[in-house]
Amino acid sequence: MIQDFDKYYNYLFEDDLLNEIKQKGIYKSFKEDSIIIEIGDFIKSMPLLIKGAIKILREDENGDELVLYYLEKGDTCAMTLSCCMGETKSKIRAVAENDVELLLVPKENMNAWLSKYTSWQSFILLSYHNRMNELIDAIDTIAFLKMDERLFKYLKDKAMVTHNDVITTTHKKIADDLHTSRVVISRILKKLENDHKIKLNRNSIKVLEL
Repeated sequence: MIQDFDKYYNYLFEDDLLNEIKQKGIYKSFKEDSIIIEIGDFIKSMPLLIKGAIKILREDENGDELVLYYLEKGDTCAMTLSCCMGETKSKIRAVAENDVELLLVPKENMNAWLSKYTSWQSFILLSYHNRMNELIDAIDTIAFLKMDERLFKYLKDKAMVTHNDVITTTHKKIADDLHTSRVVISRILKKLENDHKIKLNRNSIKVLEL
């Protein structure tokens, strides 16, 4: 676990901060599809992702979900920082896209390191910047792209964040993530296959164009 942490964060932080993170951080692992952060939770720590990918979702009043963005190795969810510092409840749900390993940085250390380490400041600001761009991208996708374009982008994003062009999933799960119906997804997937952009298999999809 320490080797994986060094691999993805060593170039970001100075040695003293790296040592503090290893001492103060709490190691956690989650199986695929496990809920890591639930909507309404009070968040007392910030995750530093070491292995796997995390899907960040919003939920409407009817309980329907929409994928906002993904986190991968070397990322954190900047929303957790704002929730910690503001002592507010989480407005997102974080779900393990595959098996996940992470270090949880306690709230008190997060705040202290902002004034103590410039590399931590830079990391947090860059995380905010990246997540904001991803949120804008998600809004643009919903507002301006047709469903077939949204679906293909969703598949490419999923393949890229998991570093695997074969996606194990179901049409129902994709429909839930994109806030549409399974029938619509099945129809568009068949069209994408006919266009030689994907290859459909039983409970998996191979992305041919990345």
